[in-house]
Amino acid sequence: MKAIFLGVGEACDELLPNTAVLVETETGGVRRSVLLDCGFTVPPLYWRQGVDQEELDALWLSHFHGDHFFGTPALILRFWEMKRRKPLIILGHAGVEEIVVQTMNLAYPNFLEKLTYLLEFIPVEPGRSLQAAGLTWDFAVNNHGQRDLAVRIDDGKNSLFYSGDGLFTPETIALAQGCDLAVHEAFKLVEPISGHGSVSQCIDFARKANVACLALVHVQRDERRERYEEILRFIDSIDDLHVLLPEPGDELLL
Repeated sequence: MKAIFLGVGEACDELLPNTAVLVETETGGVRRSVLLDCGFTVPPLYWRQGVDQEELDALWLSHFHGDHFFGTPALILRFWEMKRRKPLIILGHAGVEEIVVQTMNLAYPNFLEKLTYLLEFIPVEPGRSLQAAGLTWDFAVNNHGQRDLAVRIDDGKNSLFYSGDGLFTPETIALAQGCDLAVHEAFKLVEPISGHGSVSQCIDFARKANVACLALVHVQRDERRERYEEILRFIDSIDDLHVLLPEPGDELLL
């Protein structure tokens, strides 16, 4: 399993693109590709990977803030331009189909009827494990201003946890137990902020969840710019856990 950090920024960051992770793996001898979130700055970064129109199996939408899903219409549009034929699975919590269809109709009215491929919507809820795109998916609610679902995906060999936005909960700690990689938003270095995690809190989360590696994303833009060296020194001081502060384009092989 490989994680490619297309973007690592928050909604209003002028330098870093929206947080999104492209996961590539293989199950049953078949290559699998999953995109975790698709904010408004993400589609060009996805296409720069040189992927073809049939490669992406599934899109996961953690919640419906614009920096996590407003790029979906552009993704759908270009797949059509490239003459995609394979169905695209779109997973998210209750209402995902209605919200994506509404957003697509606002962006490109009357376009969905032209699609040459199916959009297969799968609404999910915590406590209900499912199989999709050859992977096992599980979910838990994070603590965020809008309902946000953290997700765990397993390919039978490796496992990855992605928080979306928000501070961890007992349920997300349980969900992440023993994962090879946890990708968690960390809005501040130390200071707690409602509906978001901090670097120090996320390290506590990773210890409780016994994850092998923690990648910190979605750091508030001023915090990352003004306290970047301080954040790196803090991370480097952690000797019982592998902690990363990835940059856009970084890849991690699990």
